[in-house]
Amino acid sequence: MNVLVVGASAAGLATVEALRRKGFEGGVTVLGAEAHLPYDRPPLSKQVLAGSWEPERARLRTPEALSALAADFVLGDPAVKLDAGERTVHTLSGLELTADAIVLATGLRPRTLPGQGGLAGVHVLRTLDDALALRADLAPGKRVVVVGDGVLGTEIAATLCGLDVEVTLAGPQAAPLAYQFGPLVAGVLGALHAGRGVRLRLGAAVTGLTEVAGRVAGVRLGTGEVLPADVVVVAFGAAPATEWLAGSGVLCDNGVVCDSRCRAAEGIYAAGDVARWHHEQLDVLLRLENRTNATEQAIAVAGNVLGEDRPYTPVPYFWTNQFDARIHVHGTPVADAEVSIVEGDPAEGRFVARYHRGGTVIGVLGWNMPKQARLRRQEIDGAVLAGRA
Repeated sequence: MNVLVVGASAAGLATVEALRRKGFEGGVTVLGAEAHLPYDRPPLSKQVLAGSWEPERARLRTPEALSALAADFVLGDPAVKLDAGERTVHTLSGLELTADAIVLATGLRPRTLPGQGGLAGVHVLRTLDDALALRADLAPGKRVVVVGDGVLGTEIAATLCGLDVEVTLAGPQAAPLAYQFGPLVAGVLGALHAGRGVRLRLGAAVTGLTEVAGRVAGVRLGTGEVLPADVVVVAFGAAPATEWLAGSGVLCDNGVVCDSRCRAAEGIYAAGDVARWHHEQLDVLLRLENRTNATEQAIAVAGNVLGEDRPYTPVPYFWTNQFDARIHVHGTPVADAEVSIVEGDPAEGRFVARYHRGGTVIGVLGWNMPKQARLRRQEIDGAVLAGRA
C-alpha cells in the first residue's frame, strides 16, 4: 500500500507522522504547491510579521526530522487535477502520482477584493511569502488599513500596532468578531484594540480600493467614505482550495464533502481546513479552520486510512493571541446566544464566558484563563455533543 498526501501543510505533515506512528511502513509521497518545507501558519500573522522570528523558525520540523519519516516530498509543484476513480493526481509540471489512498490537505485560498490583482501595496496573508512581502512593504508612519474584522484581521492589526505604523481596522461587524463572540466579548476586544491604538472603522462593508499610478491609495466603504492607505491587507476570509478538484468525482461544497470517517470517495480522504465532514454527534456537516483541528483530524484520517474505521467527533476549538489577550474558545459560540460571565471579570482582563441557548451550553470562551475554560469545556461535552443543542 502507498499513500499520497496532497498539501505540505500542518494537516498534511500530521497525517504522515500519524501513519508512521501507527506502524505504516508503505510508501508515502507529500505533494506541496509551495517550495518551502512544511511550516506553521499561526506565527505568520504574529512573530514572522513582527520580525521577531526568522522564517526558518516557523518550520514545523527540521530537515532531519522530515528525512526520518522516509517520505518523498515533492515541493513547488501544485496539484491541478484529480481522477478519483484512478486515484491519480496530476501536477502543474506534468507529474502523474497514483496511490492506494489519497489524503487531500490543500487548505484555503484568501478571498480578494475587486481590482486587487496587480495593484502595488495590497497584500493577503496566507503563506510565508505573503508575510515576508507584507513586512517588506512597511515603514514607520505608513497608513495601513486591514480589511477584515475576523480572527486573522484582528491578529494582523494587533501585530502591526507594534511596528510604528498607523493601523485602521475596517469591516462590517459592529465590533471585532461580533458574529462569533456576540456583543459582550466583541465589545471587550474592540476596546482592547482601540486602547492600543487601532483605529476602528467598523459597521460598513468594504466595496473596493482606490489607486494612484498603480499603487493603492485608499479603501472605499459602502458609505462612500474612502480610508486613506499606503498599504492594505485584505483579510476578510478564505475559501477551501478545491478548484482543482472540478470534474474529479469528489463532491465539493464549501470544502471537500466527506463522511464521518473524513472519506470523500473510495480511497480518498480530506483533512484540515479543506475538509467538510459529517460530525456524527452534532449531525451536521462541519468544516473547521484552525490549527488544532488540522492536527487532530489528520490523526483521525491516518487511522481510517489504515482501517480503524472510527468517526471523527471533536469538540470544536480555536485560540487567538492579540496584544496581551489569550483567547481560547471551545464549542460553537454564536452571536445571538445568551452569555454569562462565570469566572473572573472582563474589567480585570481575565474571565470565562459561557454561551448557552435554551438552557444548553454551546460554547465556552476563556480570556487569559485557558485552564479554567478547558475545565468548563466538559459542560459542552454532555450537551452539544449529545446532539441536543
